[in-house]
Amino acid sequence: MTQEVTRTVRITTASKVLEDVEPVSEGFPMRKWSVRVSLVGPNGEDVPANVFDKVTYKLHPTFQNPNRAIKKPPFKLEEEGWGEFDMSIVFHIIDKGGERTVIHDLNFLQPSYEVTHKFSFPTSRPNLAKVLLESGSVPEAATASVGAAIAASSPRGMDEPKKEKRKHESTESSKKKSKHDKFDMEKLAEGLEKLGEDDLLQVVQMVTENRTPEMYIKNDVEEGEFHLDLYTLPESLQKMLWDFVKKRSDI
Repeated sequence: MTQEVTRTVRITTASKVLEDVEPVSEGFPMRKWSVRVSLVGPNGEDVPANVFDKVTYKLHPTFQNPNRAIKKPPFKLEEEGWGEFDMSIVFHIIDKGGERTVIHDLNFLQPSYEVTHKFSFPTSRPNLAKVLLESGSVPEAATASVGAAIAASSPRGMDEPKKEKRKHESTESSKKKSKHDKFDMEKLAEGLEKLGEDDLLQVVQMVTENRTPEMYIKNDVEEGEFHLDLYTLPESLQKMLWDFVKKRSDI
């Protein structure tokens, strides 16, 4: 089961009457209004909502270009108008973490007001787990350095699958080595051990995003470890890892 953490998203709306603009009709003055997004920190403070790479506002269809995508915190949208309406706000989570949608009541009852929503975020995505630390605690297993886990990525050191799946291990190992002799798996494993934490997080993401049924991967969330058998990776992924590690170590 994927582990998740909860964060509170704060939506702040502000508006003011445009005194120099003629009202549409009595009681409906033109206003300049804005909506922005932040996270609520451990002490109630505003924290940049870096867990999102984009926020899309879906305005009333009478607006020109009613779907507005903002790609930088605080994801502030500014507009002018006289009418109140409900808008959909779509939050796009970084690291391919999915989307969340809320309905936001745009009204002018107060010059400024805030509403909050509780979102759950998966901690299994390395980059997302790292950014979540900016706004609160994350389970230790989700943020533990993956260095030790990647160090176990060579076939001789990894946590083996069940024995019945490795009946002909020596024969299969020989076949694998002859099939994947373009890259030195031992050197690749050693190179992975030398990577820093940020680079290792990228490796985990690279492997996860390119996973195939034939690959042996074990993501031990409780221990904060990520195991893989390099010999089971497709050649295209082996090359990606080899090129990545080669740029960052001396393999």
